[in-house]
Amino acid sequence: MKKLLISPSQMALGDQEGHIYQNILKQASELSLNLMAVKIENHPEDFLGWCYELLNASRDRINYDLLESAQLPVLKKLHDLLISAISFLQLKTLRVAPWPVVSVFIEQHKDVLALDEQLRLTTYIASIREQTLKDMIPEDLLAFSGKHTSSLDPSNYNFDVEWFSSTKSAKGFHLMLGDLPALFDDALAHIPLEGEVTEADYQEFVVKYLLAFNESNEKPTLAPATRLLAMRRPDVFTPINNTRLDALCSALAITKLNNRDFARYWQDIVQTINNMSWFKMANGESELDQQLVAIKALLPCLFYYADKNTPENSNYIKLLNKPKRATSTGTKKVRRGKESAEILVDRALAAEDMPEHIRAKRDSIISEVQKGRGVNETISLMRTIFG
Repeated sequence: MKKLLISPSQMALGDQEGHIYQNILKQASELSLNLMAVKIENHPEDFLGWCYELLNASRDRINYDLLESAQLPVLKKLHDLLISAISFLQLKTLRVAPWPVVSVFIEQHKDVLALDEQLRLTTYIASIREQTLKDMIPEDLLAFSGKHTSSLDPSNYNFDVEWFSSTKSAKGFHLMLGDLPALFDDALAHIPLEGEVTEADYQEFVVKYLLAFNESNEKPTLAPATRLLAMRRPDVFTPINNTRLDALCSALAITKLNNRDFARYWQDIVQTINNMSWFKMANGESELDQQLVAIKALLPCLFYYADKNTPENSNYIKLLNKPKRATSTGTKKVRRGKESAEILVDRALAAEDMPEHIRAKRDSIISEVQKGRGVNETISLMRTIFG
């Protein structure tokens, strides 16, 4: 372990990496006796590999029984620093990487990234992108804006809508969006659905976005706006959120944005990423590459740290695996509006293998879905009863 801990001092680290290393070493020194007991066989020669190895050793192979309670926060801080460092280092490669390197990285990490699930989300968003926000059913509006709730039936929304920057904590934004979606439509209308997006287009969006909050006590913030922009044009706008902003800004070598830095977002994030070599040369030879090219501005989101637990933390997976409790226990079902229920049921009944006699039960299925029963659950029940 001692050899591992000091090995970065022999690497050619830049100023940022050197600062990160010293911060990590400071936390590790307070756990030195515990860390020394961990057997190390892998000694990476690069700083990224070193971060992964130390994270694995200190998280998965350390003897937690020997840790004192006062050391647990220190260990957590060490893990946070290592995870942030990994995100920074992986994002930093985007500054020089050609497209094939970016594509291969994503393909090699597709399992820990839950890539299939993330692509299901982007495919779904593409199917509703031309709708105005005010015409979307509430569930689709949540999907577009990045907030996962129990109203999103896993049989209809087989993905976590909070991939590509969650907006769940932006309560004021969701309050305004739910009450006055047309005002946000006015903003998004300035961003063309295809073709070039100019700085003037973006500035018009910002003006309208800020005006949407004019008659409210809620304050407009940057992160939720970038989510709307990224879902509108995933080939242009990269979404941000506060929890990962440090790593992104450090990787791009820019001062960290604050929650009102609308002007700097265009210049320092959008333009910087759009001008990267891999972004300009992105091309789709394989089916996967074609999917990635269509959402190329979202790809930096796939370079944040991820591990085997990442897919399991998907809100979709959690809802899918949530134990069903009997109604007698008082479990409250999420009621749906008739319009939402009709749209969700019609989508399910449109399946080619759906029997006509089940389609004939449309009104009954809608009624049950309105009460909060899942669409697939209701259809399965109908099939059980009517064959």
